[in-house]
Amino acid sequence: MNNLEESHKKINTKQVVDNELRYLSPIKIETKVEKKYCFFEKRNIKYIDYKDPTFLIKFLNAQGKILPRRITGTLQKNQNKLNSAIKRCRQIGLLPFVTDDLR
Repeated sequence: MNNLEESHKKINTKQVVDNELRYLSPIKIETKVEKKYCFFEKRNIKYIDYKDPTFLIKFLNAQGKILPRRITGTLQKNQNKLNSAIKRCRQIGLLPFVTDDLR
């Protein structure tokens, strides 16, 4: 019986050590991180024309909401210009304020 108890203790301690090691080492998950870039800086666009709704639709989602910087990757100053251009385009009636399916 003594040998059986010793082997049982060894198995239990090995399981505890394996469980601890599993959580000590970080899980390696390979994710593909795409580098974001500013659309306007890359193409050297200085002025965003509010009279061109086909261009501005690229920066709207299906409901007609303006996409944020974290998704599009645009710089803050270009995002501000883009927001004002989209809002002007909406005011003169070239773009809808809200829609079910814009694309």
